[in-house]
Amino acid sequence: MNDGGKAFPSKANPGTYQESHNGMTLRDYFAAKALQSRASEFLHHDLDHLAKWAYGIADAMIAERDKKV
Repeated sequence: MNDGGKAFPSKANPGTYQESHNGMTLRDYFAAKALQSRASEFLHHDLDHLAKWAYGIADAMIAERDKKV
């Protein structure tokens, strides 16, 4: 699965904490942003459904981003 790579890549010095800590992926970041758009509806939906929806949006965004223009 294409996770989009690192959401916030940085140039780290070899052997440092930044080098060994991968952080969130672009897919995770997109999913979190999608959830923000539905924050007011959290109490009205099954959370498993909401998480699947958010990652579906993230996957679609990554797929669109990877298309050749």
